Amino acid sequence: MGIIWTIILGFIIGVLAKFIHPGRENMGFLATVLLGIAGSLGAGMIGQLLGWYRAGEGAGFIASVIVALLLLFLYGKIRGGSSS
Repeated sequence: MGIIWTIILGFIIGVLAKFIHPGRENMGFLATVLLGIAGSLGAGMIGQLLGWYRAGEGAGFIASVIVALLLLFLYGKIRGGSSS
């Protein structure tokens, strides 16, 4: 059941990041889920390393969206797309 929740939350985080991010990234369902999961993993490592929050706290979700936005920005720059 944990994998299913990871996929669902990864999708929600990825969709939020794509919604907030200016520009258009043509990413499919799988890429959106992976973006959200990567954002969540990155935020979890950074936030817990710095002691900002513990696993499962609300700040983790917000940080996950922020890290996913950063990853989406970097993806656009590397790909050379219309990201700003």
